[in-house]
Amino acid sequence: MTDLEGAEMQRGERGRPSEGEAFRRLDDILRALPKSELDGLIRRIGIKVDPQKRIDVPSQVARALVGQTDVRDPSRLPVACQLLLRKLAEAGGVLHVPTLPPGFEPLMARGILFIRRTATGYELVVPAAYLVQLPTWPSEDPRSMRALLAQAPFETVSAVASHYLGRPATPPIALALEAAWEVVSDPAQLAQEISALPLLERRLLEAIDNEGGEVETTELLDLEREPMRLRNAKGVTTTRRGAGFALERRALLIPIHPNRHVIPTEVATIVGAERRQQQESRRADIRSQVLGEDHLPRRASFARDPAGIALAIAIAAREAQAEIRPNVGTPRSLIVRLAQRFGRAPDAVWLIAALSRGVGLWEPTAISTASPPGSMPVGHVASSLFAAWRAGGSWDEARPEPEMLRASPDQREPSPMRGLRELVLDGLLELGEEGWILYGSFERYVLSDPRIAGLERLLRRWAERLGLEPPPLGQVVRRIVLETLPVLGVVDLGHDSRMSMVAVSDESDAGAEVQRTALRLTQRGRALIHDKYVTTPRPSEFLDSHVLRVGTGALVGHVVALGPLAETGRVEDTIDLVLSPTAIARAIESGAGGEEIRERIEAVASLPGSLSQILERASVVVGKASLVPAVAFLWVDDPDVRELLRTRKTTADLFVDPSPPGGLLVATGVDFERLVRRCRGVGVEVEGASPDVSLRARAMTPRPSPVVEPPSRSGTRTAPTSRTPVPRSRTPFPRTK
Repeated sequence: MTDLEGAEMQRGERGRPSEGEAFRRLDDILRALPKSELDGLIRRIGIKVDPQKRIDVPSQVARALVGQTDVRDPSRLPVACQLLLRKLAEAGGVLHVPTLPPGFEPLMARGILFIRRTATGYELVVPAAYLVQLPTWPSEDPRSMRALLAQAPFETVSAVASHYLGRPATPPIALALEAAWEVVSDPAQLAQEISALPLLERRLLEAIDNEGGEVETTELLDLEREPMRLRNAKGVTTTRRGAGFALERRALLIPIHPNRHVIPTEVATIVGAERRQQQESRRADIRSQVLGEDHLPRRASFARDPAGIALAIAIAAREAQAEIRPNVGTPRSLIVRLAQRFGRAPDAVWLIAALSRGVGLWEPTAISTASPPGSMPVGHVASSLFAAWRAGGSWDEARPEPEMLRASPDQREPSPMRGLRELVLDGLLELGEEGWILYGSFERYVLSDPRIAGLERLLRRWAERLGLEPPPLGQVVRRIVLETLPVLGVVDLGHDSRMSMVAVSDESDAGAEVQRTALRLTQRGRALIHDKYVTTPRPSEFLDSHVLRVGTGALVGHVVALGPLAETGRVEDTIDLVLSPTAIARAIESGAGGEEIRERIEAVASLPGSLSQILERASVVVGKASLVPAVAFLWVDDPDVRELLRTRKTTADLFVDPSPPGGLLVATGVDFERLVRRCRGVGVEVEGASPDVSLRARAMTPRPSPVVEPPSRSGTRTAPTSRTPVPRSRTPFPRTK
């Protein structure tokens, strides 16, 4: 009996799910299915089940399902299925929804998604065997545990699966990784795994984290003091018995092609917690100096909630879907038009557009309230955008063009900026929470952190791999603090009135102005950094008879669906939709019915009386018309000829009766040649090259009868000639004198 065969029938204590854990493993889910559903899945997929095997049928089906290409390459699936898979992966494989979202049927048919009804709706489950195979997407942290395991080499995932199974793992490795995923995806169990490390391995893990969380193979061997160097075609490689491999088989240190080793984000959060507590005392002196002075500015620009502009851009982008291509950067022309339309800076619109695309606000399925982002309240849009920026898969300040989709697919390797983002956010919590501080002091505080040296080294190596010029860390910090965070509603900026009135002469003066810029962490930003941003749900309301102000309690899907029926008004912390009579008339002309418009509006707010009357008048039926299928229209000017064609037995079945004045409608299925032939049979000639154009009919004039020469006086017939006989004229010949 093989290891996996024995694991299917009797698991060890290490690989058994906990009692609070629902069915997350693929074989457990398949065993829980009714026999009829399992048989239907086998028939749909075309799985060959061998009753002679020593493993049961669900185990055989699980082995066949994890090998599907659609899981490793979701681009083969419809767009709605891809978005649903991403949301499920971000939720850890289990998502609770009130109604079934679009795209669930193809996933269920392939055995990728399983649904269970609950008291409040439905529970969507994607087994862990699929999660560890899905490729990364823009809104996901590229250094997360799931993303690193999905791209890890076979030797690494085999070692990880064997460690957590307690026995050697055999293919398919995706099934064997389910036991490891139950541990590494749970923060409590992962912390226990790290605390149980031997001292040598724990010191090595902390040393790598101090270096920025990423090292090359030679640096890893130097840190673990491994004198043995093994070389292959790719260069120096690690041994399979050192401390580095011990961390690798626990999924605490994962190699990346060709010679890098990275600590996952979840592990770095646990390992660096103690170091961050120790650094607090060392930076207390700098903090006291920065906070010792009052830097209250004369003028300030307060950060706004990005939810309003994000929804406005998402609504406007649906009107320009022809310009937007999947997996390609947002067109600059569209960014400029949106910036002019909403009165924002192009860079701010560019940032919000990139993050909105990353979270799925631009997708056609955003109007559905069955799954995120359509089921998300408007008050949660800011936290969703901030989480997408913090992950680093959509926007990267270290690049000349920060939008990741603007780079070619082979140049989209994420920069090590997540560590620098965390340094900036930690500094804002420590310095900018109590009052205004100068940016120059804040920059010196961030760049004095001991982790800056490791981050600078990682940034330089990243730029060399991609052929880019490595930007200075001070410049990247400036972009994050003064350009990105104010747009996301995290930081307020303050300026001295003298600074704004005096023209900047050169770059040195511009740098001095930036250093004297004041900044402050907003209350919203503090909650976003702690991942506790919860807004009080405010209902949507009409400011007058036509202007609808969207509240934080409205669902994103309802607001996006209402956008094409209204005009975008004021865009600040929230968005105003103008439902004027002109906009409603335009929506009705485009095909929307009065009841449909009423339902979409009432899903957001209750209708006022005046708007309800407008919709009632728009829904009034003033007349009815019937649509008759026809292939052509035959113009007949003469009413007698029209009546002839309509009443004759040979042509009556060719036309639609009654037909409009001026001609006859040709019935469907009538051949053009048959129409011409039958009309000619009753003396009507049809003019026209094909039935795709309007035809015209005219009555045929009778032909002149042929002239017959009288017989000659001799009684013999005259021989026929080739010339046509000319009829005699009735005009007499002129008389001669």
